[in-house]
Amino acid sequence: MKHLRWQMLAACSLLSISFFIYLLHYMLFQDMHHIFVFMVGHLAFLPIEILTVTIIIDQVLKAREKKTIIIKLNMVIGIFFSKVGIDLLKRLSVFDRNTDKIRKHLIFTTDWEKHDFKRASEKIKTASYDINSRLGDLEDLKHFMNNEMDFLLMLLLGNQPLLEHENFTDLLWAITHLSEELALRDDLNRLSGTDLDHLSFDIKKTYTLLLGEWLAYMSHMKNNYPQLFSLAVRTNPFNPDVSVALQ
Repeated sequence: MKHLRWQMLAACSLLSISFFIYLLHYMLFQDMHHIFVFMVGHLAFLPIEILTVTIIIDQVLKAREKKTIIIKLNMVIGIFFSKVGIDLLKRLSVFDRNTDKIRKHLIFTTDWEKHDFKRASEKIKTASYDINSRLGDLEDLKHFMNNEMDFLLMLLLGNQPLLEHENFTDLLWAITHLSEELALRDDLNRLSGTDLDHLSFDIKKTYTLLLGEWLAYMSHMKNNYPQLFSLAVRTNPFNPDVSVALQ
């Protein structure tokens, strides 16, 4: 309401200034014809001015703002994968019996292009995952995720652009939910079959979302930061033959 009142006051002030300037012009030159000629000319140009300012310039500014947001967002996503994401991928992959079947789609090289990452993303979306929470160390996963929860919450709450990135936000909520499921169970070595099946479902959801976002981020790095992508190739968690040392 206060914002609307301020706008009305500003509009009235500007109209009053315009009126007094025209009045001053008439008092000085006594020429209404001249005033109306220029007034009509200005009114005729007004739609063009509105088109230029509110549509064209506004779209240019919005496009620049969107580009800036995307850059900042990918910086935050990069921090996530450096701090948590890669290690979490390694830990979750051991719960999948079919890891070897999808591995070939995840071993990218410096020669990969955008269409290669797109094809890999489509493959992992339709891949057959066989996640079983009995295959890995749930206690190790629990401690790892508990130790990183403060970082994840800070990442989510401290970066507004993340809230507008639906897929990555879904991933963070999936990670948070899995962490809570593990934290609320005192002894992960003595769980019922139902509990283990439920954890398998949560691990699968987190794992598949994480894979999708990881590939999307790798594609972004390939196109924008080739040096960082080179390091990612040499530290790929799905490539057993990687070496960080340059050959």
